[in-house]
Amino acid sequence: MLSDIEIAQQTQMRPIQDVAAELGLTSDDLEFYGKYKAKLSEELYTRFADRPDGKLILVTAINPTPAGEGKTTTSVGLGQAMAKIGKKAVIALREPSLGPVFGIKGGAAGGGYSQVVPMEDINLHFTGDMHAITAANNLLCALLDNHMQQGNSLGIDPRRILIKRCLDMNDRALRNIVVGLGGKVNGVPREDGFIITVASEVMAILCLASDIDDLKARLGRILVAYTYDNQPVFAADLQAQGAMTVLLKDAIKPNLVQTLEGNPVIMHGGPFANIAHGCNSIRATKLALKLADYCITEAGFGSDLGAEKFFDIKCRFAGFKPAVCVIVATVRALKYNGGVPKAELGAENLDALRAGIVNLGAHIENMKKYGVNVVVAINQFLTDSDTELNYVADYCRSLGAEFAISEVFGKGGEGGRELARKVVEAAEQPSYFAPLYDTSLTIKEKITEIATKIYGAYKVNFTSAAEKQMAAFEELAKDMPVCIAKTQYSLSDDPTLLGRPTDFEITVKEVKLSNGAGFVVALTGDIMTMPGLPKVPAANRIDMDKSGTITGLF
Repeated sequence: MLSDIEIAQQTQMRPIQDVAAELGLTSDDLEFYGKYKAKLSEELYTRFADRPDGKLILVTAINPTPAGEGKTTTSVGLGQAMAKIGKKAVIALREPSLGPVFGIKGGAAGGGYSQVVPMEDINLHFTGDMHAITAANNLLCALLDNHMQQGNSLGIDPRRILIKRCLDMNDRALRNIVVGLGGKVNGVPREDGFIITVASEVMAILCLASDIDDLKARLGRILVAYTYDNQPVFAADLQAQGAMTVLLKDAIKPNLVQTLEGNPVIMHGGPFANIAHGCNSIRATKLALKLADYCITEAGFGSDLGAEKFFDIKCRFAGFKPAVCVIVATVRALKYNGGVPKAELGAENLDALRAGIVNLGAHIENMKKYGVNVVVAINQFLTDSDTELNYVADYCRSLGAEFAISEVFGKGGEGGRELARKVVEAAEQPSYFAPLYDTSLTIKEKITEIATKIYGAYKVNFTSAAEKQMAAFEELAKDMPVCIAKTQYSLSDDPTLLGRPTDFEITVKEVKLSNGAGFVVALTGDIMTMPGLPKVPAANRIDMDKSGTITGLF
């Protein structure tokens, strides 16, 4: 079979205005970025405001494994399959980060015959949104350091600066640095550091803002530091929000692209789900709901991270009522959770499947706690036996979840017809969606609710630093949801605990306040907000020939 990039490069893409026309849009509604990419006009939100919303479909997954689950591939394939069965759907996805593209994970535009194109552009600079977010964040940092250099009239304590610079790249050497060295003219020396752009509060704000005024207000509320007399300092105190908004004036507009089969995809925002809230922008999802009968969106990593944050943060803020939650799994990944090494996953092994399928069970049960209808999508591999597939199907039915085989990787939309029909049927059933917890609880209580009810922990430990931070933020963070940063590989905060671990504890080592975004961040385990490159980075395989053809990108 051809590689992902070879499949994408052989596809004859439709002019983006033709894709838009099927949604009832004209060229006047688009801001073109070449022939195959465009930003969507701000006027669309007013024009379609009174149109009824379509059904909201969330695609999530079991905990990721080295065997791969194919969540984005399933999201794209499901959207293509909807068209095959005569349904009007728009896919709403996140933008990829350059960190994983050049690191180990690769791109985030799907795979096989269920991809979003132009995949090279999407996985690289796209329409510049990531760069704009990086610039806005770093402008705020520059203004803060300049304020201290120019007399520090606010009395900012350089030991209590909360905001960090960012870069959309994996670079461990920048995690902890010292700035301001080189004498008086070069600033006030202090400890600093970088986080990856997709983990920044500016990224979260862009994805949660309802319009340009809300964006500016949220940017102004970013808590950047404390003064010597323990008073909070916000971005508005540095008069930073106006210039930051200007840098984001185009980035706030969603991007329109297409699948390999020419179906519309709105791609906007890109927060990681293990260290951020892991969902595309509210604006993109709202527009997709107005433009089609079904909006298919995804949340990063397993449902314990992305879906929980989608439901408890994004849906809470936007007022969304999801109709269906699709949980993607593979027989291979379930056997991996049952203790089979990656090299042996192709052999039939019912004992390992029985042992590992409890991970899927946890995700099904957790999603049902939100009152949404659940459909399990098994992303099929050639090595999956009928016996194994039947076992998974019976297991899903025993938990009251519908089940469908997905072959969208190899067959595109044609391979997702069964899944699309099951999703449509589930969407016609009543949904009783409600968030997991009440935001009136304390920070500690909200964290504990998620850790015990979604992860399955029996206890949550808080370091003394986390206790002090929660006490400091409690009043500011009143009625805010929480965003837990945790390993994606396990329901626990230990990536080695596979399957469905029991009798484990979660340790919260640090608590931060994303005041502009409107949520509290709790860091657990060994989670890093600036990833590093692996021993052999994907970047080593990426190249381009003299004709401009890119190779090695996946």
